[in-house]
Amino acid sequence: MRLIQSTRSITSWTVYPATMVAAFIINATLLSAGLPILSASYVAVVVAAGAVTLFEFVIPYDKTWQPRWTDVKNDLLFMVAVQMVLPQLLGLLLALNLLGYLEPLDLPLSDVWPRTLPLFVQVALMLVVAELLRYPLHIAAHNTKTLWRLHAVHHSPKKLYWLNVGRFHPVEKALQYSLDTLPFILIGVGAEAVALYFVFYAVNGFYQHSNVDVRYGLLNYLVSGPELHRWHHSKLVDESNRNYGNNLIVWDLIFGTWFLPNSARVGELGLKNRDYPLDFLGQMSAPLTPGLDKKPPSNGS
Repeated sequence: MRLIQSTRSITSWTVYPATMVAAFIINATLLSAGLPILSASYVAVVVAAGAVTLFEFVIPYDKTWQPRWTDVKNDLLFMVAVQMVLPQLLGLLLALNLLGYLEPLDLPLSDVWPRTLPLFVQVALMLVVAELLRYPLHIAAHNTKTLWRLHAVHHSPKKLYWLNVGRFHPVEKALQYSLDTLPFILIGVGAEAVALYFVFYAVNGFYQHSNVDVRYGLLNYLVSGPELHRWHHSKLVDESNRNYGNNLIVWDLIFGTWFLPNSARVGELGLKNRDYPLDFLGQMSAPLTPGLDKKPPSNGS
């Protein structure tokens, strides 16, 4: 019994960094083998997703959070449509149109980014800059009625597991993309740096929403991981209006929104309206109904 507990404890502390390092190694290995940058990064991310899925069953944080098939179907649709297809379309439409508008102005955009820095330093810089841009948007999404109606889609699940990291309304995803990806495309950040940024972004997001009983320790003061992010998905507003960080948590520390109670487990997740639609089509139209997230459940509880 002690051996099992010891193994679980070691796994809880090591699984996140081990998965992240493995994803980077897979990406680098495939690149050196001649695989295209996009393909190499996608393979690394898919392998990491498989690892997170495995650990959700091996060391779950909450066994009642195991997804049903209907959850998986809807979240898979969100992942493909909103997280994979939409960014590709936005990249083509927004980037090309903006570049066409900016080109006659002869702005030295390609000289802005410090391409001579080591690759991992560039990725770290991208994370800090993107986080600074995303942080105020996330706060606005919780405090502005129109944006919250969009963001409520992401807060609607009553359980967390890795696949619902992609549950965002496409309009909100477009806003996020314009802050955490598009600027780097416009200033000509190198493809390898963007790929590594994507790998970290994806793998960290999988763990952030995962039902894996992980321990981050001091990383909770740097990375926005599951121990912090579960509180952000709390049904209680005083708890959910904390930990706004997307990948990093540094701006929450600076601006006083960092929140991690000692020796406590998060309670109910989701919205006040327990009957808020959870299917893909229902969530596409949900923001059109003001206050839908706050309506009491049909049973009155």
